[in-house]
Amino acid sequence: MQYSLERRGLLNFSCMKAVFSAAISVAILAAQGVDYVKANYTKYEYDVPMRDGVKLFTAVYLPKDASQKYPILLLRTPYSVSPYGVDRYRGSVGPSEKFARDGYIVIYQDVRGRWMSEGEFMQVRPHKPSKRGPQDIDESTDTYDTIDWLVKNIPNNNGRVGLWGISYPGFYAAMGAIDAHPALKASSPQAPVCDWFIGDDWHHNGAFFLPHAWRWMSGNDRPRPVPTSKSGTPFDYGTPDGYRFFLNLGPLANANEKHFKHELAFWNDMMKHPNYDEFWQARNMRPHLKNLKPAMMTVGGWFDAENLFGALETYRSAEKQSPGATNILVMGPWYHGQWAGDSGEKLGFVPFNSKTSEFYRDNIEFPFFQYHLKQKGEMKLPEAYVFETGTNHWRGYDAWPPRNAREKTLWFHAGGKLAFDPPTDASGYDEYISDPSRPVPVIGSTAISMTREYMVEDQRFAATRPDVLIYETGVLKEDITFAGPAHVTLHTSTSGTDSDFIVKLIDVYPDDFPDPSPNPSNVRMGGFQQLVRGEPFRGRFRNSFEKPVPFPPNEPVKIEYVMPDSYHTFRRGHRIMVQVQSTWFPLVDRNPQKFVDNIFVSKESDFQKATQRVYRARNLASFLKVLVLENK
Repeated sequence: MQYSLERRGLLNFSCMKAVFSAAISVAILAAQGVDYVKANYTKYEYDVPMRDGVKLFTAVYLPKDASQKYPILLLRTPYSVSPYGVDRYRGSVGPSEKFARDGYIVIYQDVRGRWMSEGEFMQVRPHKPSKRGPQDIDESTDTYDTIDWLVKNIPNNNGRVGLWGISYPGFYAAMGAIDAHPALKASSPQAPVCDWFIGDDWHHNGAFFLPHAWRWMSGNDRPRPVPTSKSGTPFDYGTPDGYRFFLNLGPLANANEKHFKHELAFWNDMMKHPNYDEFWQARNMRPHLKNLKPAMMTVGGWFDAENLFGALETYRSAEKQSPGATNILVMGPWYHGQWAGDSGEKLGFVPFNSKTSEFYRDNIEFPFFQYHLKQKGEMKLPEAYVFETGTNHWRGYDAWPPRNAREKTLWFHAGGKLAFDPPTDASGYDEYISDPSRPVPVIGSTAISMTREYMVEDQRFAATRPDVLIYETGVLKEDITFAGPAHVTLHTSTSGTDSDFIVKLIDVYPDDFPDPSPNPSNVRMGGFQQLVRGEPFRGRFRNSFEKPVPFPPNEPVKIEYVMPDSYHTFRRGHRIMVQVQSTWFPLVDRNPQKFVDNIFVSKESDFQKATQRVYRARNLASFLKVLVLENK
């Protein structure tokens, strides 16, 4: 359905004399209620024209106080700007309650081809650096045209616009900053989608994140939803046990035959593109984050199971390609989007000893937009505002990684030892048998899909598996802080012709570490093995993500890759552990361990056991290079 402008209630602005209440208190996920929004905003709906004639449905929440001018905050989303109708209001407006109290024009837009907007939707629409005419559109042009229309047609705006969004809307916030409209003064991509093959959401280094893709695609990869429909019925797994469900599924080729019936367009596309080909490369946002003019503040969570890579890489790419631009990185101890919702005091059994999300909303996000959109206050935010886990402190740096971080190497040694001294043995390796029919679980409990807590999961259950190698330091005599990415080098061999390798960096708590009080889950924190960072690598891509190659059976090869940044202090009395394995199920789909052109169409007969070796000799060493803070 499409409303006419008259039915949408175009403004009679001379009647807008109600006083805007400073007492409004609305948080993005913890709203005070629809009545508060109605009392202080008037809602309008527009079809905003793009340069190619397509119209995008846009909901405007305008402060009732017309005595002053307000900046515009714009969120573009594929997830619907509902509720639809000028007399139906959201329960919250803006990134947090502070924005509602202070007064902003808050605008939500259905992106092209979704919900009430016209046009064709495309998943993470590729950017077009060169445009020859009005038919050459992308997300940067749609954002430009939207802002141009808004500043010319929405009353009482001060001519300054900000973008924000979390996850997929974070992608639109980043893309909108490219070739930006002059009125766009600030953009905050938060956990943005960045590269769906290398590190975000569906793939990590070519390894497929099965339960995450399954859950999201089964709900969001359908034909265009309409406002009169429900948001969709969740997929019925028929069991709470995701490990069992996905094991019983068998090869991924069974997904369509048993469940999806070839109805999920992007799922089908993924199955056809197992390598980093033009399809995926075109959807890599990073090369286009150049010459950015708006102030950028990229936000992410150290324990974001979905878009940790996206936040770090968006910041990093903008920093490299837009020298001189205002470019801020904020990283807290959060799961996906936690900074916008709850207090951020803990994740799973790991406490952070403060309300980290509230601190961010009040002291980082709000001042950033106030300064750039209302020209209020001072810009005192550091280049990198990052939360140090382990000691649980916010820190500010003028660069990320910090300039005083120095590279050190953690080497694998015989007897399961991990040390900063290199091995001296002339030969040596550790081995295990990897069996795709009995893969290593990702968590020690039962869950149907990817859990947000897996990012800090206790790894003691995995340490008991014979197909998991363990390397561990002695008890630390002093605190040691890792700040930045970890570079993995493995010298490995397999008796098969393909294999995955998963490396996990773990903080081992002292045996006398106190339990939480109260302790309703009866967890024992003594000896807790907290995952700090874990990352898989699909071994066929060790030479190139574009052109996979098989392993030569039983011959050593080198695998090198980068684990996303962490900022964690291993406290005195703790230990540092590294675990290495070849399955991480069902988080990562099973590698048949026999090289096939496309794993997604493997047959049951392709899956086989393999003997894996990890070498730790002087000339075939395996290690992690980490950045360690000095003079902290």
